[in-house]
Amino acid sequence: MTGYDIVGNIAIVKFSRDAKKSEKVKFASKLLKDNKQIRTVLEKAGKFSGRLRTQKGKYILGEKTKEVLYKENGCEFRFNVDTCYFSPRLATERKEIASMTRKGEKVLVLFGGVGPFAIVIAKLSNASKVVSVELGRECSKYAVENVKRNKLVDKVEVIQGDVRRICPLMKRKGEKFDRIVMARPNLKDDFLDVAFPLVKKGGIIHYYGFYDGDKLSDLKELVLIRAEEAKRKIKIIGIKKAGDIGVKKFRYRVDFKVN
Repeated sequence: MTGYDIVGNIAIVKFSRDAKKSEKVKFASKLLKDNKQIRTVLEKAGKFSGRLRTQKGKYILGEKTKEVLYKENGCEFRFNVDTCYFSPRLATERKEIASMTRKGEKVLVLFGGVGPFAIVIAKLSNASKVVSVELGRECSKYAVENVKRNKLVDKVEVIQGDVRRICPLMKRKGEKFDRIVMARPNLKDDFLDVAFPLVKKGGIIHYYGFYDGDKLSDLKELVLIRAEEAKRKIKIIGIKKAGDIGVKKFRYRVDFKVN
């Protein structure tokens, strides 16, 4: 066993390759005994894959379910861990961005998943409206349910679709946002070209990128190049590490103001 995440009522364990089934069951049994909130133990069976960055979990012990009820920052989220990407490790990120959001702001969350960023921002800040865009139909279904669960129907809008299709539609309608959150999956496409047209003058973009620790300058260079292509001037407010995703590979968040 090399580590595990607890997501609501489910523990997802990464076992070593040579771990025997009996060892896995023994460890799972101890987890269930020591943590009353855990009702199901799954084995992390593979890496995140595909555009939706999903991964399969192999059942080990406990209740046979892959649907969780997860609580964070005073909010509740229901989703299926196999069909929906969700990172509990971003809980502090969501709270931090909510704390940056000012009264009356209109916020756009791209790659919104089951609604964690949008819902936490709406719940903890005085934003006037939060729009969450998500490609996956299953995730969007859960996002709508989670908005209702957290009593934010009047404040959060969920849009299902590809950001490359949805963002240009918003642009044509003349929509603009004070703040854009781009907690994008680990894909080659940076999507900044569709985000820049939607941010107001003086607005903020929070962009997440995945880089080796010694290549952080590449992130800054990417943002500067995309800003120049979009003919927008920017000021980088800060770059912070937002978690590790592998050996010497990290998720970073760069915050920048767009003029």
